[in-house]
Amino acid sequence: MTVRVGVIGAGVMGADHVRLLHGFVSSAEVVAVADVDGARARAVASGVPGALVSPDAWALIADSRVDAVVVASHDSTHAELTVAAVRAGKPVLCEKPLAPTVAECVEVVRADDKAGGGLVSVGFMRRFDPAYVALKAALGEGRCGRPRVVHCVSRGVTSAPGAVSEFSVTGSSIHEFDVVPWLLDSPVTSVSWHAPEGESAPGLRDPQVMLLHTADGTLTTLETFLNARYGYEVRCEIAGERGALRLTDPALVVSSLERNRSTGYPADWRPRFAEAYRLELQAWIDAVVAGRPSPLASAREGLTASAVAEAVIASMRDGGRTAPVSLPAV
Repeated sequence: MTVRVGVIGAGVMGADHVRLLHGFVSSAEVVAVADVDGARARAVASGVPGALVSPDAWALIADSRVDAVVVASHDSTHAELTVAAVRAGKPVLCEKPLAPTVAECVEVVRADDKAGGGLVSVGFMRRFDPAYVALKAALGEGRCGRPRVVHCVSRGVTSAPGAVSEFSVTGSSIHEFDVVPWLLDSPVTSVSWHAPEGESAPGLRDPQVMLLHTADGTLTTLETFLNARYGYEVRCEIAGERGALRLTDPALVVSSLERNRSTGYPADWRPRFAEAYRLELQAWIDAVVAGRPSPLASAREGLTASAVAEAVIASMRDGGRTAPVSLPAV
């Protein structure tokens, strides 16, 4: 069986999904690409012979030639497009976040539940990154003992145009809001937000530091730095009662004035997580072919990550006070 996939969004993520699905994922065929920018959609689809191009995402979802949908458009469109795919009875992989707000996530979960559940997968690709998978396995084997502190660092070269502090949380930090409880098998229960004085751009405090408390008693520190300048870098360390487990890049001494081309760090996240994205897409397609539940993050897990993000933003607006993470009734 070949799964005919329609991709909504022809930006960086959508283009990368098209490339991977077309060239590196078995049993998948990209049959349609939709984007409000027709020229951009045509450019992305040009690498896939026979792929249809449309400015209308709704038409793509309704098209009988499309078996499954990838939503990689602007965050603000995720909820409504994902719900439309679910109502059409089609498996949908929605890029993170599932939606920018908890209220929108709830609507997606309700739609998925009404359809019988399991149609929605959320693109938290770190769950498929070989290094994070190995880290989770080592933790499960007790190689550092009981975890006590987790340290996460996520840095980029420059922020997207118009990025504000809230976007840093919902668009970047949300990866850790998913992967930390996944690593620890324990939910985030409370958070607090902190940042140095001053804005790096209008409306953007950068870097940001968050403290996450999980139900197992572990404390996590998370640094998100969108404008670190030197390159893209992700680190994670778990310090336990009998040792530590670390994910690190090769040791480099880096001046804050140097650029990524001279440090060896990539310019964005795609090289670092290329294999994770491929494995994620392959796992999704394999599940669609087999008719079994997707191993990706579920709609409810997407809702949970957004609830953590909402609590962090509440702390941000309340001067860094600790905020509880509350999950709404669905």
